[in-house]
Amino acid sequence: MKTKLFLIWIMVLCIPLSLYAHAFEVDGIYYNYSSTTRKAYVTYRGSSYDSYSNEYTGAVIIPESVTYNGTTYSVTSISQYAFRGCSGLTSVNIPNSVTSIDEYTFYGCSGLTSVNIPNSVTSIGGYSFYYCSGLTSITIPNSVTSID
Repeated sequence: MKTKLFLIWIMVLCIPLSLYAHAFEVDGIYYNYSSTTRKAYVTYRGSSYDSYSNEYTGAVIIPESVTYNGTTYSVTSISQYAFRGCSGLTSVNIPNSVTSIDEYTFYGCSGLTSVNIPNSVTSIGGYSFYYCSGLTSITIPNSVTSID
């Protein structure tokens, strides 16, 4: 009985953590992070990737690092669905600290016209630029060894 109550108590405590996909926001960009590695990952706003649309518009400049609660995190990836459905997004500047772009990252970003991928990126997930009908310029460096 004590084990059951303990498990229920743990579940109740964890529910608020699952209400948001992002852990924090800095300058209009949403992030998840690892406190052990001090790495941050660009993500979407809300409880799921389709809870919001167009939370990112115009030109987005992703910084190499962000500070949250007094700790600085290196921005190392762009998570799946991070910019999904942001039709108002026109361009993205990805810093040299990013090493991967996950699947479906820019899916449905019809207003996206240009993306410059830095030499630090080694992998691009599947469907990352699917339905990006306005995309006219993309630079993929030789460092990219995997495109799904």
